[in-house]
Amino acid sequence: MAMEKAFDSQTAEARWREIWEASGHFQSNPDSSAPSYTIMMPPPNVTGTLHMGHGLTFTLQDVLIRYNRMRGRDTLWQPGTDHAGIAVQAIIDRKLDEQGLTKHDISRDEFLERAWAWKEESGSTITRQLRYLGTTPDWQRERFTMDAGLSRAVKEVFIRLYRDGIIYKDTRLVNWDPKLQSAISDLEVENKDINGHLWHFRYPLADDPNQHIVVATTRPETMLGDTGVAVHPEDERYQHLVGKMVKLPLVGREIPVVADDYADPEQGSGAVKITPAHDFNDYEVGRRAGLDMINIMTKDATLNDNVPDAYQGLDRFEARKKVVADLDALGLLEKIDDHSHTVPHGDRSGVIIEPYLTEQWYANAELLAKPCIEAVETGKTTIFPKNYEKIYFQWMRNIEPWCISRQLIWGHQIPAWYGPDGQVFVAHDAAAAQVEADAHYDRVVELTRDPDVLDTWFSSALWPFSTLGWPDETAHLTKYYPTDVLATGWDILFFWVARMMMMGMHFMGDVPFKTVYIHTLVRDEHGQKMSKSKGNVIDPLDVIEQYGTDALRFTLTSLAAPGRDIRLSTQRVEGNRNFATKLWNACKFAEMNGAAIAPNFDPSLVQLPLNQWLVSRLNDTLDAVESAVDGYRFHDMAGGLYHFIWDEFCSWYLELSKPVFWGDDEAQKSETRSTMAWALSRLLHMLHPIMPFVTEEIWHQFAAKAAQQPDTLVLGNPWPKRVAIETSVAAGEIDWLIRVVVAIRSARSDLNVPAGGKFQVKVQDADPQTLDKIMRHNNQLVRQANLESIAPLSGALPKGSAQVVVDEVTYVLPLEGLIDIAAEKARLQKAIEKAEAAIAKVDKQLSNANFVSKAPAEAIEKAKSGREEAQSNRNGLMTALARLEAL
Repeated sequence: MAMEKAFDSQTAEARWREIWEASGHFQSNPDSSAPSYTIMMPPPNVTGTLHMGHGLTFTLQDVLIRYNRMRGRDTLWQPGTDHAGIAVQAIIDRKLDEQGLTKHDISRDEFLERAWAWKEESGSTITRQLRYLGTTPDWQRERFTMDAGLSRAVKEVFIRLYRDGIIYKDTRLVNWDPKLQSAISDLEVENKDINGHLWHFRYPLADDPNQHIVVATTRPETMLGDTGVAVHPEDERYQHLVGKMVKLPLVGREIPVVADDYADPEQGSGAVKITPAHDFNDYEVGRRAGLDMINIMTKDATLNDNVPDAYQGLDRFEARKKVVADLDALGLLEKIDDHSHTVPHGDRSGVIIEPYLTEQWYANAELLAKPCIEAVETGKTTIFPKNYEKIYFQWMRNIEPWCISRQLIWGHQIPAWYGPDGQVFVAHDAAAAQVEADAHYDRVVELTRDPDVLDTWFSSALWPFSTLGWPDETAHLTKYYPTDVLATGWDILFFWVARMMMMGMHFMGDVPFKTVYIHTLVRDEHGQKMSKSKGNVIDPLDVIEQYGTDALRFTLTSLAAPGRDIRLSTQRVEGNRNFATKLWNACKFAEMNGAAIAPNFDPSLVQLPLNQWLVSRLNDTLDAVESAVDGYRFHDMAGGLYHFIWDEFCSWYLELSKPVFWGDDEAQKSETRSTMAWALSRLLHMLHPIMPFVTEEIWHQFAAKAAQQPDTLVLGNPWPKRVAIETSVAAGEIDWLIRVVVAIRSARSDLNVPAGGKFQVKVQDADPQTLDKIMRHNNQLVRQANLESIAPLSGALPKGSAQVVVDEVTYVLPLEGLIDIAAEKARLQKAIEKAEAAIAKVDKQLSNANFVSKAPAEAIEKAKSGREEAQSNRNGLMTALARLEAL
């Protein structure tokens, strides 16, 4: 049966997803003698739906898995989802709100029942969508961070770290979400730019109320918790005040003036109010200066009884208004400035985050980080691109204690119980804790379990070994740990990657992955971050439906250059769908011309120079692709395949093969049919990791039969190998032919020669070898360059001739009568002037300091890109004009 007219992506993708998963090729095999290749899937939130960041991450991982599977490795791509503590909590809270309830109106068990029910009903959405992307993880090993096995690992880790003194309780400042009433991590904080105010207050000196020091703040309500004022130790304006006391307005408490480098003499008045319990920088100043830490807020961000009666019970923003009004009434409000600043918000609740002093569980991250720093320093783990190592080291060497507790219900409940006097008992279960407690008190006592749950990052930090069966010594753990590569975004380098390093080094004694590949962000075509508010979000599922999965995967892969954000547009995706169509049509051409691998065909023995050239170029492309994948240069892999398939195979090989099929030499026809089918088979395999569906469909409809491999899958076939062939002479000859044709075509285009205009090319200064090649490839040169003829020059140069030089041989193009030389010169000169005006306009913009300092980064990048385009256009026009000037 002949190939279908066109590739139907939706029908084909649905069919191949089912066939692939049923084939068993996704599955790992710890009993196999093949070397392992392991990737841990960054577990997407169980609440999630596929977005373009997922599209990039999982496409690149699938490229690596498919490639290494085809190269004979025993691959494990470990899939799963994260329980997403805060996200699920927010969903259940919202559902309760719709019923007029809150989490306080139901029991903990009932809340968890609702959460589990939601997870079973909606929690597999993201994994279903990952299948649409064509991913091939070992789905039979899918894990969830609250599975029984993973929960057991979490308990074991907590208990061991607690008994080693690495986990402990402490009172410190945290990011507090007043709506969720829980501590949250920095990753759950969304910083928003706000147009607010900067209030300047006068604090009177305690020993001379007629004198004052001015401080500025964006949060007036926190001044009720001030315990000091800081000035820079070298600020001469305040040297005489250091060590003195000021009286805190509205409160009456005397607080000291301290010297600290945190105060910036160039900012505001140079004096800073210090509220250690409600600001992270102030907390550090307070610790250095030994200041009191006074918490003035409750968990819901109303003011508590540590403030004067008039403010107790007020919401923080109502208290702000009252504080400002009362200080104004006392004559202590000096001025109010408009002020743009960044304000942290909870990414789930949407409310402003409050730095809050509270008792939490912590892990000694500094201790855990030390072996992780050494592992990267010594190369046990390589971070790529290398510049991210600096960020990693900076974080790890300046690491703070890790707050691991959350005031939520959904999650891993902390395995700690409290006795009647607050004594902590950490154990695997309530019964074990009771035994410890009874022994401690020498009597039976009542225990209360800690209601808090662990930070989601705590359980996901165990992902590389908990998913493999730890703490048991399983076959999977033995074979697949440490893993080979972790591919992820830079935004979770600290939150997830570093913490997996900590837990892996501590509990496994080895790094969790040998390489960390950090990819960049997917932005819109203008370089802006995608967001619903901007209306520039590109939904991968919409793109897949419109253009097909292969086009999206190829686009993301081709743009994944190290260290450079991806600028995605649907136009690019559409262009790569056209690439898939080009490949499809090339295979239809091959099928139409009877391409099939003859029995005992050996590509190393082909005789026709065109076929020798193709074998040689395929070898080169194979080497380049392997080097690119092994070096995580995915854009080079995609770009190399695109260039070879579109430019060399389709534009040159297929075109140059047509005269062979039209000719009478049956041996040449047979060899070319075999070479063409063999080459397409290899190309489908090389392209398969990026564009799996169209390659599998072409293999099924044509190439498997042509390659004499029916009933096989590209997915399960081996990766191509180099062919031992000496083709330098033949390959060089075809390369020469292409260079001559391209040079003549370029000249035709530059000089605006009409498409149907033909001329007799004359060859000057050619040696006998070149003349011999010209004679042997005469028909191809005439056909490909659209010439009347090509022959050696005899006599004088024809009048009105342009000249093209290739390898020191001059090709003379007689143009008289084909173009109006004077009019063409005038056209080119006008186009050059237009291009130069565009360049001058951009140069003027970029030399304007005001524009460069205020314009968005994408506007500057657009201007630079426009200048490069105009410069390239000008250079081409100048070359064309120079050709005409020589006539």
